[in-house]
Amino acid sequence: MNLKFKEIYDNSIKNPNKFWEDVSKDIFWYKKPSKILNQSNPPFYKWFEDGTTNTCYNALDIHIQNGLGDKTALIYDSPITGKKSKFTFSNLKEKVAKFAWALQNQGVGKGDRVIIYMPMIPEAVMAMLACGRIGAIHSVVFGGFAANELASRIDDSKAKILVTASCGFEPGRTVEYKPLVDKALEIAKHKPEKLILYQREGHEVDLNNKNEISWNDAIKSAQEVDCVEMNANDFAYILYTSGTTGIPKGIVRDIGGHIVALKWTMKNIYNINQDDVWWSASDIGWIVGHSYIVYAPLFKGCTTVLFEGKPVGTPDAGVFWRVISEYKIKSLFTAPTAFRAIKKEDPEGKFFSKYDLSCFESLFLAGERADPDTLKWAESLLKVPVIDHWWQTETSWAISSNCTGIEMQKTKYGSACMPVPGYDVKVLKSDKSEAKANEMGDIVVKLPLPPGTFPTLWNADERYKKTYMSNYEGYYQTYDAGHIDEDGYVWIMSRTDDIINVAGHRLSTGAIEEVLSEHKSVAECAVLGIADKLKGQLPIGLLALKSGVKQTNEEIIKECIQMVRNKVGPVAAFKIAIIVKRLPKTRSGKILRGTIRKIADKEVYKMPATIDDPAILDEIRQDLINNKILKR
Repeated sequence: MNLKFKEIYDNSIKNPNKFWEDVSKDIFWYKKPSKILNQSNPPFYKWFEDGTTNTCYNALDIHIQNGLGDKTALIYDSPITGKKSKFTFSNLKEKVAKFAWALQNQGVGKGDRVIIYMPMIPEAVMAMLACGRIGAIHSVVFGGFAANELASRIDDSKAKILVTASCGFEPGRTVEYKPLVDKALEIAKHKPEKLILYQREGHEVDLNNKNEISWNDAIKSAQEVDCVEMNANDFAYILYTSGTTGIPKGIVRDIGGHIVALKWTMKNIYNINQDDVWWSASDIGWIVGHSYIVYAPLFKGCTTVLFEGKPVGTPDAGVFWRVISEYKIKSLFTAPTAFRAIKKEDPEGKFFSKYDLSCFESLFLAGERADPDTLKWAESLLKVPVIDHWWQTETSWAISSNCTGIEMQKTKYGSACMPVPGYDVKVLKSDKSEAKANEMGDIVVKLPLPPGTFPTLWNADERYKKTYMSNYEGYYQTYDAGHIDEDGYVWIMSRTDDIINVAGHRLSTGAIEEVLSEHKSVAECAVLGIADKLKGQLPIGLLALKSGVKQTNEEIIKECIQMVRNKVGPVAAFKIAIIVKRLPKTRSGKILRGTIRKIADKEVYKMPATIDDPAILDEIRQDLINNKILKR
């Protein structure tokens, strides 16, 4: 009989050594660990410290060894270029092993850093796995990132090689990578020794000097190289996130814990087996792409989809349904903003009816809070469970979720369900006391964190301690705020800095957004607190509407204000709502609430490196002027 969720969860918290030792038996080790958890130097915990393994071996070679060489490992689908291809485990291993040789041939060895600045093409996945094969540490930078941001990551990582492509594609435009790379290399104080560039067909570019080499030339006489035996606590990769100081934070992942935890999640959280087809609609430049396009599905041995497109505009709001139908996808993982975009373009789901989705069993949303209205809309359309779960770049896998592979829990709209095995989640108040059920506070995780999370920051142990582990001793501070209810469900209401103080009352912007998103004409919304001399802060709502709305703007605003008054109460002092054409977002779909607030409060702000379209900020500024917000 399978253990039920509560028993598995309790085992993971009460006896983490035994729990993770058992889980670790499911991966390939050259030398199995005898030391499961070293707690001698908190907060720097070490999992499986005397074990040796290899990331690429666990992703590819082990499955070939087990007779699955002819099974499809990777499906590539690009609605922008019209190209599609499939790679078996054997195909992929051959290409990865040859690119690993190419890296070695350029002097890359164990522990060297390789920056990967590429679009969503199979070669990007190959480059990541090739680094793992030879023990190099990759740092993927989102393709098309600004030159100064790329330069800062080159400098911090001291990368030996930069792997890139001639361009990337967005709906309606080509993003030329080479000028951005050239500028970044000019700015960077540290100069990589070589640049390897993949020439995209029809978009070839000139290579400038002897230090620049094309991908095809790099692999011209390549042999397949074997995997290098690595210590479990060696680093697999660095993934940079923006830091408040302007210096990016290099989140690192250790090899052993990463393989153990991520392989476990595929079955236990997502209910994905080896024979299933899985799709994570994200980008390899983000943590979701690292964990759930590349690593976790390949560790599991299932088929993963690499999609170079958008939820709308490539070519229409039906592309997700086409991909699910065409490849018989069991489960999709994407950001709530993707479904809000589909809902905005096709609120009645007309595109959906064109496709057979009988294969489809579940939708997982993460990256930003999934408002109940979008979740219910997706549920009514898809007729499958829609699961909002919560995790972070720092953790690499879910902190709380409905663990569909263990035992399905009932849905509570607006909640990210219960903590996942391995995570001892608490809500603490500013006085360090534990909050009561349903009482708002800072969400923290008791140390040690489970395997697969971040053991430190790249070359910044003190920053790791100070930023994440100091405010609440013995706990990891997530910088998310919310509450845990009487049934143990976690409610993520906002980032810590999205709590607003209205006349002494602490209010969550997420709670107000939840109400606004229920309005029948609202596609998506953002709430932020703006400075007010009388009350400290006042909430304002920015509303982007669905296509084909019949109501007037005045009617929508009036109804929204009344809904907040009815459901949150007069204490919210919510009196200002503005209709906007679109909301400024990062390329991964997070709404830039902090930047909007700074514009409204006339504060100096830095253009976010991850912004999808900088022109939207000018539109928002004009909307704030038109509505007399900027004249206060």
